[in-house]
Amino acid sequence: MFEDMRWFGLRWSEGPDVGGPHAPYDQSARMPHYHAAFEELHARGYLYPCTCSRQDVLRALTAPHQGDDEPIYPGTCRPAIGSTRSGTARPGVNWRFRVPDGESVEFLDGHFGLQRAVAGADFGDFLIWRKDDFPSYQLACATDDAAMGVTEVVRGEDLIASTFRQLLIFRALELPPPAFLHCPLVTDAHGARLAKRSDALSLRTLRAEGRTPEELRTTPVLSLLAR
Repeated sequence: MFEDMRWFGLRWSEGPDVGGPHAPYDQSARMPHYHAAFEELHARGYLYPCTCSRQDVLRALTAPHQGDDEPIYPGTCRPAIGSTRSGTARPGVNWRFRVPDGESVEFLDGHFGLQRAVAGADFGDFLIWRKDDFPSYQLACATDDAAMGVTEVVRGEDLIASTFRQLLIFRALELPPPAFLHCPLVTDAHGARLAKRSDALSLRTLRAEGRTPEELRTTPVLSLLAR
């Protein structure tokens, strides 16, 4: 990825290959940060252990689930309000964040404007720590953004739902959230989003075809698809 991005003309001031003031940049080396965030959320009563697999969750839902987003958790392992569950992040057990049911979570997106979702209806209790002993995407993102002083997050619109969850993590840890801007996804002629599995449009493939960075920066994606 670094080679492809440099070939394309991108330059960055810090990261795993150039260092910087917020090292380490490899998430595998940042586990102490994630453990500390987990313990803080647990101490504040936001987390509970869950033994349900993804298939267990899907089987418990009354409506079919589509897409890649985390399905709404039906509350199978959710303890009663006010009860406590002791424990710490450990292999073999998922840990979930209890969302404030019925509360509207909002943010102003830099591209799509005001975004709003209702906790418990549009998204449910979400994973914080996975049973394979790794932090969830939500916890890792929020923890890294806060620790590295990130002020603006730019990513695809398919991650808007994740932003609501991460905002709850920021609030629970009493940390200021960054601003968010979600870009429209690049799609093919049939409207399907381009992903890593769509290797025909990877930078590496286009480079091998003899395309230049200047050409790629000025040519519409659909024109490249048509060639």
